[in-house]
Amino acid sequence: MELITSIKPLLAVLVSLLVIPVLVSSGSKPNVRESWTFIAGTIKFLIVASMLPAVLGGNQVGLTLFKIAPGADIALRVDALGMLFALVASSLYLITSMYSIGYMRGLNEHGQTRFVSFFALAISATIGAAFSANLLTLYLFYEILSLATYPLVTHHQDAKSKISGRRYLTFILGTSIGLVLPAMIWCYHITGTLEFTGGGIFTNEMARPQALVLLLMFVFGFAKAGIMPFHSWLPAAMVAPTPVSALLHAVAVVKVGVFSIVRVITGIFGIEFLAWMDLGVVVAGIASVTILVSSAIALSQDEFKRRLAYSTIGQLSYIVLGAALLSPKGVTGGMLHIAMHAFGKITLFFCAGAIFVATGKKYLSQMVGIGYRMPVTMTAFFIGSLSIIGLPPTGGFISKWYLVLGTLEGDQMVMLFVLLTSSLLNAAYFMPVFYKAFFCTRQEAMFERKVDEAPMMCVIPLVITALISFVLFFVPQPFLDLAALAVKGFIGG
Repeated sequence: MELITSIKPLLAVLVSLLVIPVLVSSGSKPNVRESWTFIAGTIKFLIVASMLPAVLGGNQVGLTLFKIAPGADIALRVDALGMLFALVASSLYLITSMYSIGYMRGLNEHGQTRFVSFFALAISATIGAAFSANLLTLYLFYEILSLATYPLVTHHQDAKSKISGRRYLTFILGTSIGLVLPAMIWCYHITGTLEFTGGGIFTNEMARPQALVLLLMFVFGFAKAGIMPFHSWLPAAMVAPTPVSALLHAVAVVKVGVFSIVRVITGIFGIEFLAWMDLGVVVAGIASVTILVSSAIALSQDEFKRRLAYSTIGQLSYIVLGAALLSPKGVTGGMLHIAMHAFGKITLFFCAGAIFVATGKKYLSQMVGIGYRMPVTMTAFFIGSLSIIGLPPTGGFISKWYLVLGTLEGDQMVMLFVLLTSSLLNAAYFMPVFYKAFFCTRQEAMFERKVDEAPMMCVIPLVITALISFVLFFVPQPFLDLAALAVKGFIGG
């Protein structure tokens, strides 16, 4: 494996950051402002994609920015796992930016320049986290992302938003400073390095109780992952505009959380070390409880975005569970679910926002018969739901298939039961929504049977992401190739 020194990872991080002054200065000219957003987003995606051939060829692309201490520099490195996440984030940033125009203008939202500026800062931090070469760099971008998304969560600036914002920061910053920071210092004290390596940085001489405590500090400390009981910030953050919710749940915040946990499991502890210590089952158990409880809670939620929020909490733990299975196919499935869930879930959030823009409705009980009024939106909702449930022909089936194979490969029958049960619960809280949208009597319908979709800038993005979810069933590359390549480096073979 060759490390190619290049400025490209830094440029991928900086491009949307450098455009922020231009966005602010063009605030009085919305079309110009949005044009610069698309220009920066396109350049970012192209820079990320330009490194893909090198990574698929088994190489890494990196750059050291600052020398802090031996084994703990501020450095960027693009490997297979980081590339997988960056491709998802950079592509969906473009689509979400398009959706934001239709949503924010459709509702005549205030502070649109502030919104797109912090949106750009958040995606810069996300790419920085994806390309972090070590735990110190990852922690730095993790905290930048927390602060960058706070103004987005509190965008409406009313009492409810401020309360939710305080809860957001309390959970996200409180856990990262109180748990991750001391755990990181502890790691450096023991090993003298924070570099992500394929086999981890610990030796078998470490005591199991010590390793368990350290592992749990990371798992719970990265609270963006929504692991219970550090999850309640996530439903509370649904007071934000829907594009923010989409950013939180599919592109940036929560995915950085689970990505960080996967990085720690594979690059700090190492798959073989955790298997030798028999610690994977502990993390898998925590993830399983989160999956089942959050799925059950989702069943009772009438507000559309809150149901999606609890669904997200469970789906994130699929990723953690996959890594914790410590089997090649399980880890592959967990990494692959980062991409498959992203496209499926962002479709559902786009649908929720489109319905709110077109009808002002945000409760599922108010949406009986809405399929006749918004057939395109609800068809996209159906495809996104299939992907989250894990049914063909959608990409979600591929990642869940690998997760199921991972439970069999690791002889984890209890985890197989969890996966199958949770998929049934996923169907139970999504399929009735689609059924009532189309299959209701004229007397039950709450809408006239005439087509009246949201603005095109809202509808086009959800159609694109739904189609991608469909296409990923037949062509899961390059995400499957990247996940398999990453696992080969972590486990071998």
